[in-house]
Amino acid sequence: MRQWFLLCAAVLLFVGCAKAPLTGRTQFIMVSPQQEMQLGLSASHKILQSSKISTDRRLNEKVRRIGQRIAGVTGQEHYQWEFHVIDEDTLNAFCLPGGKVFFYTGILKIMENDDQIAAVMGHEIAHALARHGAERMSMQQASNFGAQVLAMALKIPPKYQALYAQAYGLTSQVGLMLPFSRQHEYEADQIGVYLMYKAGYNMHEAVTFWKRMKRASAGSRRPPEFLSTHPSSDARIHAIEAFIKVLESQPKP
Repeated sequence: MRQWFLLCAAVLLFVGCAKAPLTGRTQFIMVSPQQEMQLGLSASHKILQSSKISTDRRLNEKVRRIGQRIAGVTGQEHYQWEFHVIDEDTLNAFCLPGGKVFFYTGILKIMENDDQIAAVMGHEIAHALARHGAERMSMQQASNFGAQVLAMALKIPPKYQALYAQAYGLTSQVGLMLPFSRQHEYEADQIGVYLMYKAGYNMHEAVTFWKRMKRASAGSRRPPEFLSTHPSSDARIHAIEAFIKVLESQPKP
């Protein structure tokens, strides 16, 4: 079993090694770009069918114009870029694999200018460029595999396997998946700010937006940061400010 485990681990590492854009962070990804694109396309179709898409032509055009400008500096010409606005009072936006971007009207209401839209656009597109969704899927698959191997190695009796699975799931979630998710957010912030900077937007508006976002969500109850998928607002703002100083010290791309 030990030899089989080592062989599987070696194959997983060989197949899964990748590099995140800009940061150069080593990634573990076992989902092919083709599979990822198909998942994004399928999810996009379902969202368009089940959501109330905004009929505000001016708002749609603004989001599309800013999105295309950000997409133009990504170098990902094979992405099938689309930009949609969902008519729902939710403070959220997201980008599916392959470049399907959705903004909710709720988050657009707290944005004061195009630069702030570009900040969120860059952040969401960054998640797709860095393949964060595929990375989370791969980590979850690896975690499940690890649970099975560890259970075999520990010879967990059948009557205790459900309890073991619950304990392992909680440990891997708090110790691995949640910190990983927060790392993705920090990374998307950096890549997103770089993209808006490269596209000619005012990157300081990213800080302004996240401060507005902090105030807008002040009434909502959030778990402690170590139990959250996202960094705290203050930590995120501080990290963005530090990264902007780094960019300002370098020649513009």
